[in-house]
Amino acid sequence: MALKRVKPTSHGRRFQEFSTFEELTKSKPEKQLLFRIKKSGGRNANGRITLRYRGGGHKRRYRLIDFKRQKDGVPAKVAAIEYDPNRSARIALMHYADGEKQYILAPARVKVGDTLMSGPDAEIRPGNALALRDIPLGTQIHNIELQPGRGGKMVKSAGGYAQLTAKEGKYATVRLPSGEVRMVLQSCRASIGQIGNVDHVNISLGKAGRSRMLGRRPKVRGVVKNPVDHPMGGGEGRSSGGRHPCTPWGKPTKGLRTRTRKDSDRLIVKRRKKR
Repeated sequence: MALKRVKPTSHGRRFQEFSTFEELTKSKPEKQLLFRIKKSGGRNANGRITLRYRGGGHKRRYRLIDFKRQKDGVPAKVAAIEYDPNRSARIALMHYADGEKQYILAPARVKVGDTLMSGPDAEIRPGNALALRDIPLGTQIHNIELQPGRGGKMVKSAGGYAQLTAKEGKYATVRLPSGEVRMVLQSCRASIGQIGNVDHVNISLGKAGRSRMLGRRPKVRGVVKNPVDHPMGGGEGRSSGGRHPCTPWGKPTKGLRTRTRKDSDRLIVKRRKKR
């Protein structure tokens, strides 16, 4: 993937960068794998906003992605590389030998015409899916399961990859993109290689309108609000808040640890942040 920077014909165009989409081979998605998305605008079942700064955005259809990769021993041919509006990664349309069609996350260096497979007999090559016990140490992996058979939960965004570093007993040790090192059951599956669309992280939206197209509403700093709206608001002229950063409800933020204790904490060997 490459990026294209447009000419600065206006202030909104000056810093815009776009993907060239040169790796895409098909413009229209597979109809049988499309589903309708109902937007919530960040509101719960009672109509109250529980996720702020969400709303609007372009209309989308969900592409059904196969995160489980459980069709063992059935070869699949990469029929197309497509755009997915719901994620940063590209998706690959797979035509299985038994006639079934499915989408998977498109790994880097996987092209149309390649044959992929899942299961213990699959080769160690980008796009194939195996259990962690069958993957050599040092291999780059993505779409990693946390529980066997539940589908990939970790490392699914563009350019992401984890590394298999050790195996001991029934657990394998994986280094995640965040720097966290954690243990995962060796019976869990993962896909080989790095996810494609590596340059996604370098894209510059360039103007507020492109954020609105993505469904992101504006964020307003607390210090510029009125005291009735935020604890850090008010004051004559500009003020730095006069207190530690907090939420509109007075709870500390910007550094306060909010992670609750979980049974899976014992599986984390090294956290992504120092205590």
